[in-house]
Amino acid sequence: MAPVASRPRLTPLIWPLYLELWMGIAVGIVATALAARQSDATGGAFSLGNQLYATLFVLFRVIGAGASVVLTQRLGGGHRDQADAVARATLGASSWLGGITGLAATLFAEPLLRLLNTPPEVLPLATPFMQWLGPTMLLDAWNASMASVMRSHLRSRDALAVVVAMHVSHLLLIWPLMLGVGAGVDAWHGLGLPGFALALGLSRVLGCGLHLWLWRLRLGLVPHWHDWWRLPRPELAALLHIGLPGAAENISWRLCFTYSVSVAALLGAHALATHAYVLQVMMGVLLFGAATGVAVEIVVGHLVGAGQLHEANRLVRKALFTGLAVSTAGALLVALLGPWLMRIFTRDESIVAAGAPLLWLTVLIESGRTYNLIVINALRATGDARYPLLAGVFSMLLVMALGSWFMGVHLGWGLPGLWLAYAADEWLRGLLMWRRWTHLKWVPHARATRHRLRAGARHSREEPAPAKAWGGNPGSVSGSYGLPPARE
Repeated sequence: MAPVASRPRLTPLIWPLYLELWMGIAVGIVATALAARQSDATGGAFSLGNQLYATLFVLFRVIGAGASVVLTQRLGGGHRDQADAVARATLGASSWLGGITGLAATLFAEPLLRLLNTPPEVLPLATPFMQWLGPTMLLDAWNASMASVMRSHLRSRDALAVVVAMHVSHLLLIWPLMLGVGAGVDAWHGLGLPGFALALGLSRVLGCGLHLWLWRLRLGLVPHWHDWWRLPRPELAALLHIGLPGAAENISWRLCFTYSVSVAALLGAHALATHAYVLQVMMGVLLFGAATGVAVEIVVGHLVGAGQLHEANRLVRKALFTGLAVSTAGALLVALLGPWLMRIFTRDESIVAAGAPLLWLTVLIESGRTYNLIVINALRATGDARYPLLAGVFSMLLVMALGSWFMGVHLGWGLPGLWLAYAADEWLRGLLMWRRWTHLKWVPHARATRHRLRAGARHSREEPAPAKAWGGNPGSVSGSYGLPPARE
């Protein structure tokens, strides 16, 4: 089958992704505000529980990071049968990874939280919250994989509709399950933080049902029973070729960031609460860059599959310029509104005063983070997944993790020291990734990807392709596809 003639457009993908992320942030903001109404210790417990949840769930990036790239490359090259096989493989892989991480969160909640230096007054609140969150990881893994398949098929509006349904149902359930209903002797006082986890699980069950319906309606995909647990070797080899380096880079970032949260916990419950509230405000800033990064990955994957590398190069440069402008302007606006935004979560004026300068430092963080959100995803979409890992781990370990402790604790700068470490890490990694892109070091990887797609199509007409077909030296494949050779 011939490659697609025209490339997908970036803007129609960005806005549904942007709204999806806003919905997720809105749920987090509402839940953080409800938790903070009970006490600042409860707000800190909610933040730590979510950080640990995200740290464990990042293991799913082994599949998620590879699935989006592999699917878009095959769809861009016109190989729908290969794309469908990969989509089915993501379900089985999601079952195993989601189940294992969920079980670990449930059984080892307290030891894991102690590793984060959870303050004594926060631990009794965070432990049951984490135990309730554990089973929802399997549901989230399924939803994430099915949504990734929908977006790879450019069905971002359908994916948005499912996310809206999940988050609206979650929001409707959060208030009664967390805070209770009624008044007087007949009132039910709710479950507290576990109520958030229960509402999350119920909303994810709804999401799974809607995704399965849309797979059948929009994509003609109906999973078989064995798809939910089977691990087909050829498709997994393709996913792991991209997914392992991508997941390792994400896991490294998450572990280093989680360590920095433990450094904030060393500074006390007051500092931990401030850290949690400023993070919620920060999340609203990075949404455009994050949405642009995911959209760039999808479009670049299609373009690489179709062999349109010159178009991919132009698109990334334009997307980065736009992302930098929007993210920096958004960070400045949030910094100006900082005192009012912080009062959404707390009435403690000392926390508001401590958080305001951190929001100004966020301007520096978010401008650097945009490079990483956009360029790293673009590199991964071309097949160049190892360089972001190798270049990033050095910065994450020494600049973000060690720098957080050195500036925050050793030098006594407190939370501003952590924020300076975040900014230095984002800018160092971002500039390294931009240098990689502008020097066209990704081109041999894109050529190798195109070569493997053609080889896979030939083998599929003759015999099944061996798993080792996904290896090889990226630099050994010839062909220009409209771009000059990469500069050494």
